[in-house]
Amino acid sequence: MIYDIAITLFAFAGLCATYRILVGPSLADRVVALDVALMSLMGSIVVDAGRRSDPTNLIVSVVLAIIGFTATMAASRFIETDPGPGK
Repeated sequence: MIYDIAITLFAFAGLCATYRILVGPSLADRVVALDVALMSLMGSIVVDAGRRSDPTNLIVSVVLAIIGFTATMAASRFIETDPGPGK
Protein backbone atom coordinates (compact mmCIF):
# COMPACT_ATOMS: atom_id res chain seq x y z
CA MET A 1 0.00 0.00 0.00
CA ILE A 2 2.69 2.51 0.98
CA TYR A 3 4.74 1.52 -2.06
CA ASP A 4 1.84 2.34 -4.35
CA ILE A 5 1.38 5.75 -2.74
CA ALA A 6 5.09 6.52 -3.04
CA ILE A 7 5.25 5.50 -6.70
CA THR A 8 2.12 7.54 -7.44
CA LEU A 9 3.65 10.62 -5.82
CA PHE A 10 6.91 10.11 -7.72
CA ALA A 11 4.93 9.81 -10.96
CA PHE A 12 3.06 13.03 -10.15
CA ALA A 13 6.34 14.82 -9.45
CA GLY A 14 7.72 13.50 -12.74
CA LEU A 15 4.69 14.80 -14.63
CA CYS A 16 5.00 18.22 -13.01
CA ALA A 17 8.69 18.29 -13.93
CA THR A 18 7.88 17.27 -17.50
CA TYR A 19 5.44 20.16 -17.75
CA ARG A 20 8.12 22.56 -16.50
CA ILE A 21 10.63 21.14 -19.00
CA LEU A 22 8.24 21.79 -21.86
CA VAL A 23 6.95 25.20 -20.71
CA GLY A 24 9.80 26.56 -18.56
CA PRO A 25 10.59 30.15 -19.46
CA SER A 26 14.35 29.87 -18.98
CA LEU A 27 17.07 27.31 -19.45
CA ALA A 28 17.75 27.27 -15.71
CA ASP A 29 14.11 26.29 -15.03
CA ARG A 30 14.41 23.45 -17.51
CA VAL A 31 17.64 22.20 -15.95
CA VAL A 32 16.10 22.15 -12.48
CA ALA A 33 12.99 20.41 -13.83
CA LEU A 34 15.14 17.79 -15.53
CA ASP A 35 16.89 17.22 -12.21
CA VAL A 36 13.53 16.79 -10.46
CA ALA A 37 12.34 14.35 -13.13
CA LEU A 38 15.54 12.33 -12.77
CA MET A 39 15.24 12.26 -8.98
CA SER A 40 11.63 11.10 -9.31
CA LEU A 41 12.72 8.28 -11.60
CA MET A 42 15.48 7.31 -9.18
CA GLY A 43 13.06 7.36 -6.26
CA SER A 44 10.65 5.14 -8.14
CA ILE A 45 13.42 2.66 -8.90
CA VAL A 46 14.48 2.56 -5.24
CA VAL A 47 10.89 2.11 -4.01
CA ASP A 48 10.35 -0.68 -6.54
CA ALA A 49 13.56 -2.37 -5.39
CA GLY A 50 12.32 -2.14 -1.81
CA ARG A 51 8.95 -3.59 -2.72
CA ARG A 52 10.52 -6.53 -4.56
CA SER A 53 13.36 -6.96 -2.02
CA ASP A 54 15.69 -7.16 -5.01
CA PRO A 55 18.66 -4.77 -5.08
CA THR A 56 19.72 -5.46 -8.69
CA ASN A 57 18.09 -2.30 -10.06
CA LEU A 58 19.83 -0.06 -7.54
CA ILE A 59 22.86 0.08 -9.84
CA VAL A 60 20.66 1.80 -12.41
CA SER A 61 19.74 4.39 -9.79
CA VAL A 62 23.41 5.06 -9.01
CA VAL A 63 24.24 5.46 -12.70
CA LEU A 64 21.31 7.87 -13.11
CA ALA A 65 22.58 9.89 -10.16
CA ILE A 66 26.04 10.20 -11.73
CA ILE A 67 24.58 11.17 -15.11
CA GLY A 68 22.21 13.68 -13.52
CA PHE A 69 24.97 15.31 -11.49
CA THR A 70 27.26 15.56 -14.50
CA ALA A 71 24.51 16.98 -16.73
CA THR A 72 23.51 19.56 -14.11
CA MET A 73 27.09 20.70 -13.65
CA ALA A 74 27.61 20.97 -17.41
CA ALA A 75 24.38 22.90 -17.90
CA SER A 76 25.11 25.27 -15.03
CA ARG A 77 28.56 25.92 -16.44
CA PHE A 78 26.99 26.66 -19.82
CA ILE A 79 24.39 28.99 -18.29
CA GLU A 80 27.11 30.79 -16.34
CA THR A 81 29.30 31.47 -19.40
CA ASP A 82 26.55 32.02 -22.00
CA PRO A 83 26.17 35.74 -22.72
CA GLY A 84 22.58 35.26 -23.84
CA PRO A 85 20.86 36.28 -27.07
CA GLY A 86 21.95 39.56 -28.59
CA LYS A 87 24.83 40.22 -26.18
